[in-house]
Amino acid sequence: MTVKVISGDSPVTVAAVARRVGVPGADDPIDARTLTDEPGELAAIMETHAVFGRVTPHQKRAMVHALQSRGHEVAMTGDGVNDTLALKDADIGVAMGSGSPAARSVARFVLLSNDFSTFPAVMAEGRRVIGNVERVANLFLTKTIYAFILALATGVATVTYPFVPRHLTLISSLTIGIPGFFLALAPNETRARPGFLPRVLRFAIPAGVVAAGGTFAGYLLASWQTENLTQSQTTAVIVLFIVAFWVLGMLARPYNGWRTSLIGGMAGLFILALALPAGRAFFDLALPPLDILVEALILAGAACVALEFGLRLAKWTMPTAFDGVGGDALGRQRRKVN
Repeated sequence: MTVKVISGDSPVTVAAVARRVGVPGADDPIDARTLTDEPGELAAIMETHAVFGRVTPHQKRAMVHALQSRGHEVAMTGDGVNDTLALKDADIGVAMGSGSPAARSVARFVLLSNDFSTFPAVMAEGRRVIGNVERVANLFLTKTIYAFILALATGVATVTYPFVPRHLTLISSLTIGIPGFFLALAPNETRARPGFLPRVLRFAIPAGVVAAGGTFAGYLLASWQTENLTQSQTTAVIVLFIVAFWVLGMLARPYNGWRTSLIGGMAGLFILALALPAGRAFFDLALPPLDILVEALILAGAACVALEFGLRLAKWTMPTAFDGVGGDALGRQRRKVN
């Protein structure tokens, strides 16, 4: 992070204040009245100097643009009408709560307490919300993809749909609803990145296709070996749960104590639903013969392997805490203009 001070006051006054607060480069202030209007030259000066005085409102905006042209992310703070142009065009505009109405109206953030110590908490909360929205969006969109493909495949193959509503309730609750609630509220220090929709689609589409393909294959395989529709549907439920559970496990990484407990709890509840007669009766399940069950587990395992290695080969990445993003939220900004 590089701090730069741009002000309409005298360069000498601005430099004196900058020295007192420890701004690097405060001993070499620049009088903005001597600056060129040529963007390339202005950008070079902005990169080599830190303190500027006698800066007009239009020059402040030009300075922001000059830094942005060199690939810097620019945060601008201000409180006066003369700061509004720069605040509006900066990547992050921060206005003081005691500032002018014009400055507050164009800024992305308004520090009501005029205290920068609150800013890291604001950034951390924003990262938590954005990161968790992306994580949960992958879960829900994956379900949408495999539900659509299964409905389409069932219609094309003219076979009975592999689920009844309570089957989907069981799967969705244990792989999306309950874990999604906790994952949405979890801490997340992932830095927000552009490309939200392409990233979600790169994960959800292949994951949904694999889940639907494995489930439909398991259902057909069971249908060919048994005439019991409930057993065939239970086979599809087992395959889909395992694959959807694996998707959940991928999105919950990196694991810690509570995430491991959450994942384990969802698996335990599903096993209880299958193992207990009351659970099977309530969810309309009937365990298939052992040979069909083994084949279903092998098919589900193959689908999970395809998910794990296929998405890695496709260079899919999910931004999570292990990306090394963390620490002081303000310290992660590459450039900041005051």
